[in-house]
Amino acid sequence: MTGTTARRRGRPRREEASDTRDHILTVAREEFSAHGYEKVSVRGIAKAAGVDSALVHHYFGTKEQVFEAAVEVAFAPALSAQDALVDAPLDDVGERLARFIFGVWENPATRTPLLAIVRSALNNDTAAAVFRRLIASQLLRRIAGRLDVPDAELRAELAAAQLVGCAILRYVIKVEPLASADVEQIIARVAPVVQEHLTGP
Repeated sequence: MTGTTARRRGRPRREEASDTRDHILTVAREEFSAHGYEKVSVRGIAKAAGVDSALVHHYFGTKEQVFEAAVEVAFAPALSAQDALVDAPLDDVGERLARFIFGVWENPATRTPLLAIVRSALNNDTAAAVFRRLIASQLLRRIAGRLDVPDAELRAELAAAQLVGCAILRYVIKVEPLASADVEQIIARVAPVVQEHLTGP
């Protein structure tokens, strides 16, 4: 009886902790989006979230770790669908990868936090390192692992550079006519280049 009661009392605390952690991450993404990595502090995130800064440190640690957690959450919907991409036949992986990357950018739900992440990464070495780690561990290494060539990692990185470069010019810098071009037209032109990087001679 006592054990049952204790378990019931424990559940709201765990749920509340989870809600608090999620709330801090949401606020952190908003802060990084509005001010960039360099101008955001753990104390500022805590103040905006209405919590003590010690609680932010408790859940995440340093500002870099808060940023990394925010990046992972922002990428979660896209990364959850990447298994099918990584395991796809290699003869059309260029188009699949292009559709995957541009699909993330075209989706308003993922584009807004992604813009915040990329802008921070462009202006700060620490934020850039976090972004590189995520891209490298979650996607590039898995694709490179399937390529039976000695320069597999370089090929995967060149493919990523092609796609990320196009995405930055289109969605962040907004260079015309790339910014307003039909996304299907962009995919049709970029996908063969990505495929060549990955599987070409």
